[in-house]
Amino acid sequence: MNPSFWHKQTKAQPLFPDFVWSRPENRAFAGKLLIIGGNMHGFAAPAEAYAESVKAGIGTARALLPDAIKKFVGILIENADFTPSTPSGSFSQKSLAEWLAQGMWADGTLFAGDLGRNSETAIVIEKYLQKIQNITVLTRDAADYVISAPQSIAERSNTLVVVSLSQLQRLATATGFHRPVTFSMDMLRLVDWLHEYTARYGTHIIVRHLHTTFVAVNGQVSTMPATGSKPEIWRLKTATHAAVWWVQNPERPFEALTTAVHQI
Repeated sequence: MNPSFWHKQTKAQPLFPDFVWSRPENRAFAGKLLIIGGNMHGFAAPAEAYAESVKAGIGTARALLPDAIKKFVGILIENADFTPSTPSGSFSQKSLAEWLAQGMWADGTLFAGDLGRNSETAIVIEKYLQKIQNITVLTRDAADYVISAPQSIAERSNTLVVVSLSQLQRLATATGFHRPVTFSMDMLRLVDWLHEYTARYGTHIIVRHLHTTFVAVNGQVSTMPATGSKPEIWRLKTATHAAVWWVQNPERPFEALTTAVHQI
C-alpha cells in the first residue's frame, strides 16, 4: 500500500531534483535568517546553527542571544546581537522589542535551542509567534516551549517543528489529537498519522523513527532513510538546513523541506 500523499525519497535520487540545481547563486537573493537561542548555561546550539546555516548556503544570518552570555561568546558567532536577560541568564520579556525588530528584517527565524526553562522566555516566544508571521522553525528545547502551549502554533502558518518521537507524542497529547503517537508505530501508521495531523493543523513536522526521516507538510509526507547522526545532533542540523531551504523557497515548503533533508 502506497497512499498518494506518501512520497519516497532515496539518497541517490531526490524527489525534486530541480530544487537541487536552481539555488540562488548570489548571496543577496539567498535569504536572511534570524537564529535565536542560548542562555547562561549553554549557547552551543545557536553557535552551531549559525555555522551550519553558512554551510547550507544562507545569504545572511544573524544570531540573537541573551546579554548574560555576551562575554563568553566572543568570536564564536560572527554576526551576533544581544538582548536583555533574566537574573538566571535567559531571555527576559524586555527582549521582545529587539526580537520583533530583527524578525521584521528576517525572511525566517530559527529557534535553535539551549533556551533553558524560564517563564519569561516562554512569554517572549509566544508573543513573537503571534506578532511575526514569517517562516519559523523550532527544535530541541525551543520546540518544548510550543509543545507545552500548542495553541501558539496549531493554527499558525509557516511553522515547522523538528522533533524527536517523544516530543511528537507530547505534541499530539497537548493538542488533544484523537490519535496518539506510539513508539511501536510502523512506518505506514506514522505516515498516515502525519498526513492526518498536518492536514488538520498548520504545523509542519520533521521527525525520525525506524531509521527514517519523515517530512510532513499540509497532509503530504515524504520519507527517506536516515543518516547516522546522533539524536542530539540530527535535529539541530536538520532544522538549520530546513530553515535555509525554506526561506529560499517560501512558496513551496514541502518541496523545500524534503530537499533540505536530502542535501544534508
